[in-house]
Amino acid sequence: MQDVLAMTYLWLKAGHIIFVIFWMAGLFMLPRYFVYHQEAPEGSPEAAEWANRERKLLKIILTPSIIAVWVFGLALAASLHAWDQGWLHAKLLLVLALSGYHGWLASYAKKLARGERPLEGRTLRMLNEVPGVAAAIIVVLVVVKPF
Repeated sequence: MQDVLAMTYLWLKAGHIIFVIFWMAGLFMLPRYFVYHQEAPEGSPEAAEWANRERKLLKIILTPSIIAVWVFGLALAASLHAWDQGWLHAKLLLVLALSGYHGWLASYAKKLARGERPLEGRTLRMLNEVPGVAAAIIVVLVVVKPF
């Protein structure tokens, strides 16, 4: 029975890592798309194409990936019985924050599609760093388990 549980754990871990990579790639790409979208003339065919790309990125990569990340991640935590570990609490807090960031990006994509441009390109370029910083902290939490 231990062998089955060990193999299940490894498959859960592999699935989690795969979908984290997909999700992070999308979180890096979408703000960059926003920069290009905002640089396109308002109402132009180019702006419409960027809106279409943003919608596809959200629908095809980001949304399925965030769901898979949460499903695999919660299954991993359950298999490890890690609910009482401080590093997991900190990781979950950061993943919850990244999930909120993902939701904000989705809402900003809708604003851009409507022709609204509330943020400057510089701000969007800075926001592009959020997932990288969060990922670095999460990796340290998971590998080092400082608490």
